[in-house]
Amino acid sequence: MSAFLLEVGTEELPASFLSSAITQWKSLIPQSLADNSLTSDVVEIYGTPRRLAVLIKGLPSKQADREEEIKGPPAQAAFKNGTPTPAAQGFAKKQGVELDALEVRPTDKGDFVFVRKVILGRSVAEILAELVREWISRLEGKRLMRWGDGDLRFSRPIRWLVTLLDEAVLPIELVNGSETIKSDRISRGHRILHPEPVIIPQAIDYVTVMRLASVVVNVEERAKIITQEVKESAQKLNGYAEIYPDLLEEVTNLVEWPSAVIGKFETEYLNLPTEVITTVMVHHQRYFPVFKTSNPQELLPYFVTISNGDSAKSDIIAIGNERVIRARLADGKFFYDADLKNPLDSFLPQLAKVTFQEDLGSLLDKVGRISKIATQIAEQLQVNEDERHHIHRAALLCKADLVSQMVYEFPELQGIMGQKYALASGEPQAVATAIFEHYLPRGADDILPQTLTGQVVGLADRLDTLGSIFGLGMIPTGSSDPFALRRAANAVINITWAADLSINLQQLLEQIATDFVSARDKNKTELVAILEEFFLQRIRTLLQEEKQIDYDLVNAVLGENDRDYAERALKDLLDVRDRALFLQQIRNDGTLDKIYETVNRSARLAAQGDLDTKQLDPTVAVSPELFQKPSEAAFYNALVELLPQTQAAGRSRNYQLLVAGLEEIAPTVSNFFDGAESVLVMDPDPQIKRNRLHLLGLLRNHARVLADFGAVVKNL
Repeated sequence: MSAFLLEVGTEELPASFLSSAITQWKSLIPQSLADNSLTSDVVEIYGTPRRLAVLIKGLPSKQADREEEIKGPPAQAAFKNGTPTPAAQGFAKKQGVELDALEVRPTDKGDFVFVRKVILGRSVAEILAELVREWISRLEGKRLMRWGDGDLRFSRPIRWLVTLLDEAVLPIELVNGSETIKSDRISRGHRILHPEPVIIPQAIDYVTVMRLASVVVNVEERAKIITQEVKESAQKLNGYAEIYPDLLEEVTNLVEWPSAVIGKFETEYLNLPTEVITTVMVHHQRYFPVFKTSNPQELLPYFVTISNGDSAKSDIIAIGNERVIRARLADGKFFYDADLKNPLDSFLPQLAKVTFQEDLGSLLDKVGRISKIATQIAEQLQVNEDERHHIHRAALLCKADLVSQMVYEFPELQGIMGQKYALASGEPQAVATAIFEHYLPRGADDILPQTLTGQVVGLADRLDTLGSIFGLGMIPTGSSDPFALRRAANAVINITWAADLSINLQQLLEQIATDFVSARDKNKTELVAILEEFFLQRIRTLLQEEKQIDYDLVNAVLGENDRDYAERALKDLLDVRDRALFLQQIRNDGTLDKIYETVNRSARLAAQGDLDTKQLDPTVAVSPELFQKPSEAAFYNALVELLPQTQAAGRSRNYQLLVAGLEEIAPTVSNFFDGAESVLVMDPDPQIKRNRLHLLGLLRNHARVLADFGAVVKNL
């Protein structure tokens, strides 16, 4: 078995591209080998700032031979009186076989000519020579570049190419205009620690040879080295270092030979908010902050940075980094002190000078809209007077810190500084916390707002953005979502579900659309319809992907082309969640199967009647005097007993009450259909027929309080 090495040597790659390229190759390369009938034992992807490499072990010398059956012309056209026609001769010539190799076999469409061919496997060297170019050219990135006078595109200019099949160079050329990059066995070591060329004797030696040249090509190994050295450095300071995953990934992809360097800064800067210091370190300087072991929330005046240079010169490296962090923290202190000279609400007039979106006015205009929506949500939730005041104040101040000097310099601190400035200005704790929380969640893995005030203002902010941007016709398409509207809608739903907020989303969307179109020549009905459909799509996605609800059960609670269910979901997000979860529960425990046939059979027949789907009361919809058999009376009496259970289930969202009633009524319905006292539903007498269809329609309607059973797939 053979080993193959491909190393693409480049100028320094962006850390983000390197992460993406490694991920892409982990999928692309094994798949392309499989597509070419090549097996392998291991496919190892490596990467550093100056190279992207793959080492494939356990490759065969060639593809396995394979037998292929090829269908030719109809036998009637290929042979006349047993003699091959030009059609048969042409087919045999095209396939490279003799005429006597042709076989006639029957098919569904008559007799056809076939030929069996043995396709000899191609050499692995020949295939790899083709695949290498494909692996390089198919890599995607945000900002690929061209260089020189050619059209070759990559994240950074390619400077060398290593292609070894065992110990032999696999000759490959990448042509880029007037420049040709020819593959060899010569790589490059660490730019500073080993500037000399590196000769790789054979593919299998790659990792070892590069380590001798001060390059750790394995990404996971570099990450472990960095993690260990950062933790050990912090321990030397009697501290604890937080290993932020995103920072670790970025730093890992910025170095080839990592070594930790300890730096320090003046203790006076510890008076700054912790978030300011960590933001400067983590997001701007790529340093690991050091916290007190006794109090992981309290910083020590030290940091750990990862050097890609000579560890013997750590002191010089530390001095340079200390000079940089000192300047950044001095700026932060200046901004912080300047901002604290004025109360937070004094920043509000400046929001009028900042454009939110050119057709939607300033940030101050947006604050006004947020305040109005927040008030509407508060009214729906029937909050007390203190909460109402806090919501109003937090909505008013939620964007004020955006024009502070600190947030202007460090945008990552929006909301965080607003909270701190609010407290410094004497605002209530609830208001300050809400200013921070209204931005939550900031990403897929972030926490949700925990306070009612933060939840309400967060909902109002996102609903304003959704209504306004949709009102302008900027609807997300495909993967394009520049205003993160899908994420905003997901947050609205998740916050509502997590906090059990009884909001009427449909009513809020109606009011937002009304306010938007009042000053514009827009169609309110169209805007509301678009917003509602967008939210229904997000509800569907979240139920399936996050709540793990089967697709047909999601269809059952949202309805398939049934406006009643859509409106119900938008009016009560908690109810649609609870019904979906309950349906999944009773499917898993087998209860759904017990009532499925009864409800579905009734619903199919009831569709031929004219009973309103909202009618539940049998005393209103059914005439007992028309009953012909005892099974009808039994069905009627069972529906009378079911009514209070269904009503209680709807009020309390305890749908177990309804399902228990449906289980109890099932034998009665079965007797109505198939028992000794069964009836012909479609009786010749139209009044009797209508009466019986109403019985079935009532059962269907009771079940509809939970879901549309017609959308449920049996035995999924």
